Amino acid sequence: MSSTKNQSLFALAVGAMGVVYGDIGTSPLYTMNEVFFPGHGTGLAVTPDNVLGICSMVLWSIIIIVAIKYAVIILRADIQGEGGTMALHSLAMRAKNSEKTKRALTLLSVFGIALFFADSAITPAMSLLSAAEGLKEISPKFERFVVPFALVILIPLFYFQKYGTAKVSSYFAPIMVTWFSVLGILGVIQILAAPQVLVALSPWYALKFLATHGWISIIVMGSVVLAITGAEALYADMGHFGAKPIRAAWFYFVMPMLVLNYFGQGASLLVDAKPRHMFFTQVPEGWMQILLVILATLAAIIASQAVISGAFSIARQAMQLSFSPRASVVHTSHHAEGQIYLPGVNWALCLLVLFIVLTFRSSTNLGAAYGFAVTGAMLVDTILLLVVAKGLWNWSRPAVWALGAVFLIVDLGYFFANAIKIPAGGWFPLLLGITLFFLMTTWSRGRALMADQRKTAALPIAPMIEGLCTDAKRVPGTAVFMTSTPEDIPAAMLHNLKHNKVLHERNVLLHVRFLDVPLVPREGRLEVTHLGQGFFCVIVKYGFMNSPNIPKALAAAEPMGLYFDVMDTSFFLSRETLVPRESAVFSIWRQRVFGLMARNAQAATAYFRIPSNRVIELGTQVKL
Repeated sequence: MSSTKNQSLFALAVGAMGVVYGDIGTSPLYTMNEVFFPGHGTGLAVTPDNVLGICSMVLWSIIIIVAIKYAVIILRADIQGEGGTMALHSLAMRAKNSEKTKRALTLLSVFGIALFFADSAITPAMSLLSAAEGLKEISPKFERFVVPFALVILIPLFYFQKYGTAKVSSYFAPIMVTWFSVLGILGVIQILAAPQVLVALSPWYALKFLATHGWISIIVMGSVVLAITGAEALYADMGHFGAKPIRAAWFYFVMPMLVLNYFGQGASLLVDAKPRHMFFTQVPEGWMQILLVILATLAAIIASQAVISGAFSIARQAMQLSFSPRASVVHTSHHAEGQIYLPGVNWALCLLVLFIVLTFRSSTNLGAAYGFAVTGAMLVDTILLLVVAKGLWNWSRPAVWALGAVFLIVDLGYFFANAIKIPAGGWFPLLLGITLFFLMTTWSRGRALMADQRKTAALPIAPMIEGLCTDAKRVPGTAVFMTSTPEDIPAAMLHNLKHNKVLHERNVLLHVRFLDVPLVPREGRLEVTHLGQGFFCVIVKYGFMNSPNIPKALAAAEPMGLYFDVMDTSFFLSRETLVPRESAVFSIWRQRVFGLMARNAQAATAYFRIPSNRVIELGTQVKL
């Protein structure tokens, strides 16, 4: 039994290397380069003290942020084994009772999600540009092909998303295992030539660098942070592999290989301080460099794929928690519910990535933009973690303050180091993050206000059933009225009674409720209440990672005394149209943005997989 468990843990750990660590695994392509030789020009002076200081900063950033914060602590913050900012936000909501605090944490979480989307657009551009720049090391003549090469890889990458990642992902793990092995081997070779670099294992050299370089150290931190980009993937992808395999892969293989390569690049600087590409010059010119460029390109594609897939998952979660309009969701696997494809998100990301590549054109230019989104998202995670540690895990106040002091000092240091680069490129993720934050909060606020309007005008269903049955003619069949408030008469039912003056033999008030948990099991998904006189209230519950399917959910109601024949059932939906007007709580221009988003949202019939030939939509106007 123990042997089987170990084999399963090993298999999952190897699988995690192909999905979880793609982003952070490509960081050696550009981190040391951006510190010392951005664009092969002059960066930080190459002196032994500076080299040792940077190696020490990279190591201890990896230890504090990735190993301790994410791998050891944040991986404990799961909901049904799922992680990510949404899961951490849900836990934080349980930890706090104050509505004011909950609103503040929700806004913070939404901003963190917006920054994650910004990172999703920047990561493919940064990784593939960095890999493509290896062409310049093969021959300076190839420099003009760097951007076209990146574009040639990017466009097919987004095109093939519609086929799903199930088949391709089986090749990810072996490639990434090879990649990390090569990183470690190259690092060891360089370290053997200058073993004195190993003294940088001591944090003293990092602290000495920070203490003696003043303002320059803040600027340098903006490049050093590139070594930990992708750390949040450990948490976001926890549901795919579990915490133990992710930790095992990190501590036993990924982290040692990364550290060896960073120290190897530092050792090569101690031997030869001349400007060059720090990564690709680790091997001799010729066929070995060509192979390294090919391997780096494959690793960059995998890093991009992981981020794109993560964007699909986060977008679906945002939709189901009412932070985003409904969009088309295509399931690319018959077995794995989480393997999805969102065409709108995919092509919007594609256009953003192409814009970034054509605008910035090199990893050096993009380096200033890259760190801001990452550090902002990590800072959000730290704040939510502290709320969960105190309010849900019942950690003592001194322990929370001590933990917070360490993480916040590091996170804020990196955040401000990247904030000063806003004019040089940091403006892009900031602008993108603010835009997405505005759209997400506009949608959430608009939906809440429309729900309040419906509740104000609603009539309770229970005391009025007798009167409804007396005044209207009953016709055969089943009518399903989708409603956001199951205790009230749906607007669609009132419109049907007003215009058609009939009631069906059976009338079902159907309410779909999304809970702040990742998954709701099938056995606990349905609630059926008999209201009498042929009226039923059905509540269908989904988690933010479930895929809504109303006909499939209703088919499970037969044991509860409610049989559905889809061909004998009519679904009545109310299509609400917002009429903008002056409001003290929602400005008219923001109402227009909300209205535009609502008009472009996917129809409820498609989102809930209701057969379109069984649907009747009744329109109504709403004024906020």
